[in-house]
Amino acid sequence: MLRSRRAGRVDRFLLGRSILDRRRFIAGSVAVLSAGAGWRAAAADQPTTQDQPFDAQAVRRMAQELARNPYKKPDTSLPAGFTDLSYDAYRSIRFRPDRALWRDEKLPFQVQFFHRGFIFKDRVDIFEVSGGRARPIVFSPSLFDYGDIKPPPEGSNMGFAGFRLHAPMNRPDYYDEVGAFLGASYFRAVSKGLVYGLSARGLSIRTADPKGEEFPAFKTYWIEKPAQHTGSIVVHALLDSVSAAAAYRFTIRPGETTIYDTEMALYPRNDIGEVGIGSATSMFFFGANDRDGIDDFRPAVHDSDGLAVRNGRGEELWRPLTNPRDLQVSYFGDVNPRGFGLMQRERDFFAYDDLESHFEKRPSLWVEPIGDWGEGAVNLVEIPTKEEIHDNIVAFWRPKEPLKAKGEYIYTYRLHWGAGHPNPQNLAQFVQTRTGAGPDGTRRFVLELVGGMLGSDPKATVSSDKGEIKNLVLQPNSQTGGMRVSFELDAKKEPVVEMRAQVMQQDKPVSEVWLYRWTP
Repeated sequence: MLRSRRAGRVDRFLLGRSILDRRRFIAGSVAVLSAGAGWRAAAADQPTTQDQPFDAQAVRRMAQELARNPYKKPDTSLPAGFTDLSYDAYRSIRFRPDRALWRDEKLPFQVQFFHRGFIFKDRVDIFEVSGGRARPIVFSPSLFDYGDIKPPPEGSNMGFAGFRLHAPMNRPDYYDEVGAFLGASYFRAVSKGLVYGLSARGLSIRTADPKGEEFPAFKTYWIEKPAQHTGSIVVHALLDSVSAAAAYRFTIRPGETTIYDTEMALYPRNDIGEVGIGSATSMFFFGANDRDGIDDFRPAVHDSDGLAVRNGRGEELWRPLTNPRDLQVSYFGDVNPRGFGLMQRERDFFAYDDLESHFEKRPSLWVEPIGDWGEGAVNLVEIPTKEEIHDNIVAFWRPKEPLKAKGEYIYTYRLHWGAGHPNPQNLAQFVQTRTGAGPDGTRRFVLELVGGMLGSDPKATVSSDKGEIKNLVLQPNSQTGGMRVSFELDAKKEPVVEMRAQVMQQDKPVSEVWLYRWTP
């Protein structure tokens, strides 16, 4: 289906950004993605075509009403010719930029829309909010260029699959694409000078569960018309799923770092134990720490190279990602986390040497909780993949206690999409992890540290829960201006070894904590 590596990487978002594989996503989309019902009461069957009053609590009231009623499977019906579109045929349907919302009003944002078809059969209704009223954005074939495909009949109200936001970000005379909402509850963004990479999700349920994952979906959006000279835009979204309904308010500010201030109100239909809040989904195919079975001209291929955590105790943790042989799930228990995210630290073109994908320009995504989230754990899921077109990494916060049916759960957080770590601490960072064969069957690890205040007499500590650490060396690296930590792991035939490393200065941490799970 995919004709080139470029098509595979650039259009993984169009394939639904599945964290397992395309087949599983398609099955999930048929099973649980919402078809969208327009802005209406939960019991109504037809989308409204009339303006409606709209206030700040409207979407929350709708989510509560949805959750009080049984879940309704989506209607995925489409006109003839659009039910079985191929990947290439779907890509040939393009929105006409001259029909973008607000194009002729010289506002700081414009909106373009995605057509339904291919695996995006579910209807999403979209409204413009202005002056306390919500006006439906009416689908019309005239909004799209269909190429060689026969357009649907004029007057058919198909709705949309999603939308994308444009704003002058890299230069004042051009509207860059800065964010997109498409497929289930997936959305993503870029910041100045970067290109699309990983995605966020409104909600994840039963991720990596052997019984199968549930895919909640945004079914309706309300986009507030921006003021003339504002730097932000507000998007409201209504989510529905078998287990819960939810209301969202995103305040989006593009720039050097693009910010999504997110307010979420979640209403479970039934008790949910395996819920993911602030979910991020990415791809790690191979890198310097994990090249088993790789025959590729490029040194590395990944959208993210590590999970960063700033826990409630103030520790900075760094866990390099892997493409494991078997499914791996890691838990980082915490109380009131200060932040976590899937990061892309390596920014050197020659670390990837890919003229098409430019992985060095993929954004990091940092989730900053606003307020106290209580007790729970940051979860990291690493799924084996043999191709870079599959998203195989997911990270999220899971509360310790299940969410109870008929309850209300409020989460507020800020998503930072950008090149670096927001609010960095004065600690050295582990910017590269490399591994290879060591003597006598051991495994050698080489860690590069830069930044922070490493001092004149730093000491490295490395420990493991099993096996033995040998030949630990800490030395300056004149090429980076930082330090290098090297050691060997004798796993003693253990199937899994957890390791921890940190650099200290007179018993005071001068680096973040490096964590790693080794498997043969």
